[in-house]
Amino acid sequence: MMKGIRPFRFTLFLLLISTVSFAQKKQAFVSGHVVDDNENALPGVSVLILGRSAGITTNDSGYFRIKAEAGKAFALVFSYSGMQSRQLNFLLSENEEETVTVRLEKSTTTLQEVVITDQRDRKETGLIRPNPKTILNLPSAITGVESLIKIFVGSNNELTSQYSVRGGSYDENLIYVNDFEVFRPYLVRSGQQEGLSFINPEMVKSISFYNGGFPTRYGDKMSSVLDIQYKKPRRSGGSAYIGILEQGLQMEGSGRKNRFSYILGVRNRSNRNLLSRQDTRGNYVPSSSDFQALLNWSFHPKWQAELLSNISLTRFSLVPRYSQLTTSVFSPLYSATLGVDVYFEGREKDRYTTNMLGFSLLHQPVKKMKLKWMLSRFSNDEEENIDITGAYLFGDRDFDKRNPTYGLIVNPLGSGVYQNWARNRLEIGNWNLSHKGNLEQGKHALQWGLGVDRTEINDRLHEWEMQDSSGYSLPYQPGLLQVFKSLRSDADLSVYKYSGYIQDNLLLGDSLRSFTLSGGFRFNYNSLNRELLLSPRLNASWKPSGKKDIIYRIALGAYQQPPFYRELRRYNGSINRELKAQKSWQAVSGFDLNFIGLNNRPMRWTTELYYKRMTDVVPYDMDNVRIRYFGENMARAYAAGLEMRLHGELVPDAESWISIGFMKTAEDISGDHYYRYKNAAGEFISAGSDDQVVTDSVRFDVGWLRRPTDRRITFGMFFQDYLSTNKNIRMFLNLLYGSNLPYNIPGAVRYRNAAVIEPYIRADIGFSALLLDEDRQRRRSHSPFRNFDNIWASLELFNIIDRANIISYQFVKDFSNTVYLMPNRLTPRLLNLKLIARW
Repeated sequence: MMKGIRPFRFTLFLLLISTVSFAQKKQAFVSGHVVDDNENALPGVSVLILGRSAGITTNDSGYFRIKAEAGKAFALVFSYSGMQSRQLNFLLSENEEETVTVRLEKSTTTLQEVVITDQRDRKETGLIRPNPKTILNLPSAITGVESLIKIFVGSNNELTSQYSVRGGSYDENLIYVNDFEVFRPYLVRSGQQEGLSFINPEMVKSISFYNGGFPTRYGDKMSSVLDIQYKKPRRSGGSAYIGILEQGLQMEGSGRKNRFSYILGVRNRSNRNLLSRQDTRGNYVPSSSDFQALLNWSFHPKWQAELLSNISLTRFSLVPRYSQLTTSVFSPLYSATLGVDVYFEGREKDRYTTNMLGFSLLHQPVKKMKLKWMLSRFSNDEEENIDITGAYLFGDRDFDKRNPTYGLIVNPLGSGVYQNWARNRLEIGNWNLSHKGNLEQGKHALQWGLGVDRTEINDRLHEWEMQDSSGYSLPYQPGLLQVFKSLRSDADLSVYKYSGYIQDNLLLGDSLRSFTLSGGFRFNYNSLNRELLLSPRLNASWKPSGKKDIIYRIALGAYQQPPFYRELRRYNGSINRELKAQKSWQAVSGFDLNFIGLNNRPMRWTTELYYKRMTDVVPYDMDNVRIRYFGENMARAYAAGLEMRLHGELVPDAESWISIGFMKTAEDISGDHYYRYKNAAGEFISAGSDDQVVTDSVRFDVGWLRRPTDRRITFGMFFQDYLSTNKNIRMFLNLLYGSNLPYNIPGAVRYRNAAVIEPYIRADIGFSALLLDEDRQRRRSHSPFRNFDNIWASLELFNIIDRANIISYQFVKDFSNTVYLMPNRLTPRLLNLKLIARW
């Protein structure tokens, strides 16, 4: 009996000791008032000590008082539905009490708010609306909205802001900023030459990205729409960021009663550090800068004027010295490590200038009607000057570090000299005058628009390539010196384009059960090929009643793309003025599901199945970011696939995305064929065999082939997290995977797109620390940082695994005329530092 009582008494004694010691802990207090951005008290605000599950809420007047342990650093987290959470850090002495005023701002990012108040991105097929505030946090070699888009559509080149959507080319994507269509430079050959994207991420208010099935109000392209809206500030402020690769400054403000507002942005970027470890070593001098301004003036309660301007200049200069490319060849009979050493003379000097000025006038005669008139001028002035000579030696490379010939070509298989020369100049000017409007009438929302474009193209292309192999100029012809490739063309085009659309949106039901139907058509006519295009489109969604928050949606329509500068030009440089528009019928179906996931966090799962049938297709080849079209409507094609996306806040106030896609796209080029030859015995032989006599030939039609964008699997992930004890130290992870891509062997009909670019794998990571929080009350009056909202410092590591991704191939012939593919690789691992301040 006593033996059982003694352990009980001992346990009770320990409990009493621990209770007394807890009661003797030093205590401190934090009290204060929580208000919104209009100084209104917020009752029921959750106040938690970070890392603990228990907490308190503010009273009906918005006041609170919470107890904490003194002598230790702790953080209070304030959260309220529809508001951005806020964290304050404290270190208090025994019995000290600090009084604070906490201001919470309205949230534009919480998933709950989107689910309750804005269902448009759930009901419209293909629409993705990511949070623009994550752009500067996204670790990526290129800072911009496009880096965020690549998480959803995949990528194969971190040096470019261009992207391919559902098997389409770079030229099949529409980009709008405040309803003005914007364009990219056209002569750019590689991502190294690209400058800043048109879109300034610090000026962005909202992002709407359609990866297919977009409505009739958007223009005439076949793949995607990126619709950007810039901010209209209501107070003075700004931001600045400084990094190794890019720097930017943004200023904003508003006038009395918010009738006038402005937002200005200046950026500068240099990829010199990014390119310093490329396979081609030399003196890289890339630079890009731009200035943007958006002015808004509400001069009448029913009238509003807006002015958007952009000036951008990109320069690229390269004086190459040498290049060392290496690849491995494996076969049952032969294996080797092959290399090519190239030594250069000459230089490349390019310049790309873009200017844009847009003016819009918005009129709201009645509450449910809006009318908008727009006038814009967009111009590209591009210039390329290339004169580079390379002498190369090709053969087996020695990788035995014990040998004095380590890293050198020890068994030459081929040698030669080549020269690339170009003097290209392109000027494109586009005027646009358009009108659009919308009217809400009961359950209907009618939208319409009309526009006219005038495009002037002045093109001067003169380029050639000379190849000399083992003392013979190719193609070899005795007594005659010929160049390997030559392109010379002058073109002056003036094109008028007329377009318009009408669309009706019908909503039936309520928030628990609803059905939406959006239908309309658009037309397009251009004076170049005198072709009239009509494109009907239909989009529907259905939300059934029940416990599951799921929406089913479907879209069907015609998407047609009139030819522009690149499509018109044939391989030989001539212009095809009779080229017709590429046409497609597209069908998309899927669902959008909201559910509660891990840690009781709201999540969203989207799935879409799509099919595109294309006719009058203009085939093309891709080399890095340069697209060379055949200039003829000579193919048919298709693309089919499945896409799934999961997004939500795995931890509070940290939005993450996961996207995976499966896709196949192929084309059948009309009349594409090749011949195989037979000898007298009826056996197939190689053409040109010296010891065989050709007696017969057999024609083979090539048929369906992989398109240059046929990437079967894509995966993208953007993940955010922070320390459980301190939300001000954050981690950002960006993962991209894309399976192999086909690559064309020039002049090979039988083996078109038969070469393969290995899978693209990329992992970038970033770490951010808050150096200065938003609590201005704790700053001294003479502090130089007293007017700052926050300051963040970021450390980014690009290409964590240091994978040498391939972007293209260089073709090299040996003495026996065998062709080898030497890979051109992208950027290696790189460290970047960045400081971001907002006020």
